[in-house]
Amino acid sequence: MLYEMESIPSGFRLDPLLPVVRLDGASLSIEALEKVAKQGYGVELAEEAVRRVEEGYQLLGELVSSGIPIYGVNRGVGLNKDREITREQSEAFNRRLLRSHASAVGPYAGEEQVRAIMTARLNSLLAGASGMQPAALFMYRDFLNARIHPLVPLRGSVGAADISVLSHVGLAMLGEGEVLFGGEVMPALQALQAANLSPVTLIQKDGLAIVSSNALSSGLGALVLGEVKRLLRTADSIFALSLEGIDGTTSPLDPAAHRVRPLEGAADSAAYVRRCLKGGAIMGQSTEQKTGRIQDPLSFRSACHIHGAARDALRYTEQQLLLHLNASDDNPSLDLEGRRMVPSSNFDVTSWVLAFEMLAISLSHVSKSSCYRSIKLGTPEVTGLSRFLTPTPESIAFSTMQKTYTSLDAEIRLLANPVSMDYFSLAGDIEDHATNAPLVVRKLGDIVELLSNILGMEALHAAQAVDLRGNVQSLGEGTACIYRAIRDVVPPLTEDRVLTPDIQAMAERIRSGGIIFDTGTESEEEV
Repeated sequence: MLYEMESIPSGFRLDPLLPVVRLDGASLSIEALEKVAKQGYGVELAEEAVRRVEEGYQLLGELVSSGIPIYGVNRGVGLNKDREITREQSEAFNRRLLRSHASAVGPYAGEEQVRAIMTARLNSLLAGASGMQPAALFMYRDFLNARIHPLVPLRGSVGAADISVLSHVGLAMLGEGEVLFGGEVMPALQALQAANLSPVTLIQKDGLAIVSSNALSSGLGALVLGEVKRLLRTADSIFALSLEGIDGTTSPLDPAAHRVRPLEGAADSAAYVRRCLKGGAIMGQSTEQKTGRIQDPLSFRSACHIHGAARDALRYTEQQLLLHLNASDDNPSLDLEGRRMVPSSNFDVTSWVLAFEMLAISLSHVSKSSCYRSIKLGTPEVTGLSRFLTPTPESIAFSTMQKTYTSLDAEIRLLANPVSMDYFSLAGDIEDHATNAPLVVRKLGDIVELLSNILGMEALHAAQAVDLRGNVQSLGEGTACIYRAIRDVVPPLTEDRVLTPDIQAMAERIRSGGIIFDTGTESEEEV
């Protein structure tokens, strides 16, 4: 029979003041996942989604009772798919499955990462296609709400389900392994007892449902995409101030230019930059007033197209990842409507892994153009200002910084190289395709970290150029705010000083989303 609806287990009560995200298996967004992972929101489960899980568990029991061979339930897994598992062996089989698959290595995931991983898997389980028993499903919710975070080593998945990593989450639900709870690392059983929870007994397909998922890759991928979205808007912001710094031309931002070549990302970037420059002197000057300067270097002229290409790549990548997060990646998969179990390859994530690799390449272009803008900002022939933006003739200023941001760009170029096609044939030559999805996601996260530093150094150049030009009072509405956000953490360079703290402060301000101007919404005519 079906399980009755269960809420918080006896003895454990969710703080009523804690905000929650409602999971239904179909509408999880990047922003909602970030709230659970980064802001510590709790989770609640939609009743209709829990009923799907109950129905799936009941259907699986009926299929097993009918004697149908089912992978990972009454048959083994991997090359052992030909070995029969009896009902009496089910619990021991599930425990052995988790223990034997727990083979990942460090470094270990941080608390935000673990929460993202568990949220991603919990939401996909609510599709009802796994056959997991409700008691095991509720453990994900209760771990998140009680803030019990298993110690999860991050390396060891080839990107064809993250089985070697996710097994560590399952072991904690059994009361095995270690977790982080209350700021301390402790045995999982001790944390469960402190939260008044009991270890779950895994049977039938529970173990396979826990490990046969891409939740490591998709959960961490969602966190990275959130960072990329904020970083691209930050790149637009800093470019707008750099354009002020060189007293550049604004004709590439003209809506007419984007109407005849309607690239969505480029138009979005240009509209934002126009809003940043609105009300400033630079927007009131025609090209003819630029003393014969018709066009700026491509790193400025094409900036919105470069950023726009990355934004288009991000839009596609997010679309593909959200499809994954709000669907089942189980194998085999239950067909609730057809009342059957369907062996599948739904764990294959090639579609969104390729999108992540495209996004990484697009960010390499963003990085390169930012480096070139910083170089141009230090070039008198472009700015009409002092060499390397020196405040005094005897100063060196930002000269040596060129080596820093170009070295970071070289590292981004290396990280942007695709790796999804580098896999082995494993498990007795049965598993002869993979994607390296966790590595692809991790590389993109590293690119974001490096690019935050590169854009931070461009911001230092742009603000210094504005200071030397003496046009702070004539900045646009947005660029004035962007300038102040920079100067709130880094003062003007009036004499040579150690620059590393300035770079670090700017990178931190960028990572916090603090260099973004709230532009509101433009009218259709303006766009």
